[in-house]
Amino acid sequence: MLQDAVAAFGRTFSPGYRRVLIRSVLIALGLLAALGIGAHWALTYFVTLQWGWAELTLDILAAVGILIGAIFLVPPVTSLVAGLFLDEVAERAEVEDFPADPPGRALPFARSLAMTLKFFGVMLVVNLIALALLLVPGVNLVVFYIANGYLLGREYFQLAAMRFRGEAEAAEMRRRHGLSIFLAGLIIAAMVSVPILNLATPVFATLFMVRLHKRLSRRAPAS
Repeated sequence: MLQDAVAAFGRTFSPGYRRVLIRSVLIALGLLAALGIGAHWALTYFVTLQWGWAELTLDILAAVGILIGAIFLVPPVTSLVAGLFLDEVAERAEVEDFPADPPGRALPFARSLAMTLKFFGVMLVVNLIALALLLVPGVNLVVFYIANGYLLGREYFQLAAMRFRGEAEAAEMRRRHGLSIFLAGLIIAAMVSVPILNLATPVFATLFMVRLHKRLSRRAPAS
């Protein structure tokens, strides 16, 4: 698994994926900026202070809070972005890295969008809970990594597997190899927690899960 992760990380920044990487980073930054501007506008609109120094203090605290909040919003935002580029990245990886195998088929756009939005909503709620636990040292990190490890592993593996399998079969495979997929999700969650680097998560996680799915597919089914 670590070899898969290292190989995927190296390919993430290779020339063949550079264009899709730049697009995914720009969209993720745009979404985060829009969320930050919206949060700041809402705060200043609903909270008014009479003293200039108090307003300045509020602006500074709001900016710091938005920056901290952005860390917890990166996982759901990048998962949303992934839905736009997963098939493009996966198809290229399948052709280049596994040329002897037939490539998978892209999911119907409506189905892919529905799954992506569903995962985005779940991840948004989970990460807002982790953000709310920020004042509980240690606990928020445990919630962040375990929850995102599970959800990121689940999402990316499911989408990669469904290029070759029906939804029910992909879900059954995910359950059968749940521990491996969770550990892979923890690796993705670790990358998500690194500022700047986390913007490359959609490409890295897709490449990683394409490799993991191929490797698990070659194993004999568990009895």
